[in-house]
Amino acid sequence: MSSLSLDDFSDLIERPDSGTRRDAEDRRERLVVAPGALGRLDELGEWLSAAQGSVPVRAVERPRVVLFAGDHGVAALDVSGRPAGSAHVLVRAVLDGASPVAVLARRAGVSVRVVDAGLDCDPALLPEEVVRHRVRRGSGRIDVEDALTADEAERAVRLGMAIADEEADSGTDLVVLGDLSVGGTTAAATLIAALCGTDASVVTGRGGAGIDDLAWMRKCAAVRDALRRARPVLGDQVELLAAVGGADLAAMTGFLLQSAVRRMPVILDGVVSAACALVGQRAAFRAPDWWLAGQLSGEPAQAKALDRMALNPLLDQGVTVGEGSGALLALPLVQAAAALAAELPERPEPEAAEVAGDAGGVAGSDGVTTTE
Repeated sequence: MSSLSLDDFSDLIERPDSGTRRDAEDRRERLVVAPGALGRLDELGEWLSAAQGSVPVRAVERPRVVLFAGDHGVAALDVSGRPAGSAHVLVRAVLDGASPVAVLARRAGVSVRVVDAGLDCDPALLPEEVVRHRVRRGSGRIDVEDALTADEAERAVRLGMAIADEEADSGTDLVVLGDLSVGGTTAAATLIAALCGTDASVVTGRGGAGIDDLAWMRKCAAVRDALRRARPVLGDQVELLAAVGGADLAAMTGFLLQSAVRRMPVILDGVVSAACALVGQRAAFRAPDWWLAGQLSGEPAQAKALDRMALNPLLDQGVTVGEGSGALLALPLVQAAAALAAELPERPEPEAAEVAGDAGGVAGSDGVTTTE
């Protein structure tokens, strides 16, 4: 059993400041644009104001895309649209600027950080700053064995916590969180099914790369078998991540929880980040108040997890590519909400009525005002 208990985060995480949110709502009532005319952008601005503890809200000036990478042994069952052990190809595409998230980040002027938590490749294939955090090479096949040992799961969670601290200390004011994985959606579906008490077929989707019907059936069977191994350890989140998660998912869970401790808002991307967020909610019920759901990916497990956390996605554009791309598309909405809340002027205060001439009266010689 791990010496790390995620339940400790329950005492460390506070909600965004409710008093600041009320002040932000009051200020919104005074703006020149009628309340409700900006739709959900009002809610976003008030949420961000509470997270920052600032009225008016400050602009989001130093956002960052953080991607955790890993390979999952369950991909050997042909449950993914990509070959097992090929997540390093996704990482290389991001580093070379040739992936969707790299293109979007470049267009938005946002830097991207990739963290190798459990890639199954020779470390020499990638830069040192990417691979230096690796917990292990690949994760175990969750339908028949644990993804990680207890020690590896704890190290992965602590890795995510350390990355969150590094980002917060460097001045990052909002994180777009995503994953670069092969087989990760199978592990994510298993975690969500276990935590929501549902069957495999209810949560199993077709992944970012898309799979045919036979592969989907294999994926359902893998999730079903992994669920049998997950249910006995539901009482301990670290044990659960060790049994059916993976190094990247455990690291993302630690990252999300520590980000909430550090009061650093996070935009979630797809089903993998949603699964990690659900594990985090199980440990600390206030933590989801620090997260936004960037997009609806179409994965049934993601929809179930977001519903359980009462997170309403900002976008529904059918983006299934993963990599944080859908969440990054939502970033301009958050930035726009902050700009509108901060820069729109307030309505001028009503001027005091004129006492004499504006009242329409005429003063007589005796000093008494009469009406003509």
